[in-house]
Amino acid sequence: MSQVLKKENIYFKNKVETWQEAVQIAVLPLIDQGYCEDRYIDGILENTKKYGPYYVLCEDMALIHANSEQGVRATQIAITILSEPIKFKEGGYDVRALIALAAKDSSSHMSALRAISKIFADESKKNILLKSHSREDIYNLFELNL
Repeated sequence: MSQVLKKENIYFKNKVETWQEAVQIAVLPLIDQGYCEDRYIDGILENTKKYGPYYVLCEDMALIHANSEQGVRATQIAITILSEPIKFKEGGYDVRALIALAAKDSSSHMSALRAISKIFADESKKNILLKSHSREDIYNLFELNL
């Protein structure tokens, strides 16, 4: 599991003011640890302006990402859970789980995507994720859903 998610990449934050701040906060751990370059945030912001918030996949979850050519060095995810939801567009879903994905290639992140799908397809697992204040609990939830 640590190949795609490290416990130290799980964060909790009360709220963010804008969707741009949400993107920055979500991706910052990946930049700080060298999984992607600063320009990865710029790529996500540019892509969002061009295509809209394509990474908001369902109620409560945004899988924030850009192309690997936009500054990815290695595959890893970071998870930020917000106490107060943010909308990425007017009339869009409320988002509390910011999952930042840096994918070096088209396959190394597939186990993480499977875990994310399983968690958000099951209301009880999703609630565990959104109500948790423990890095260990969230890490274990992902590990169990690989």
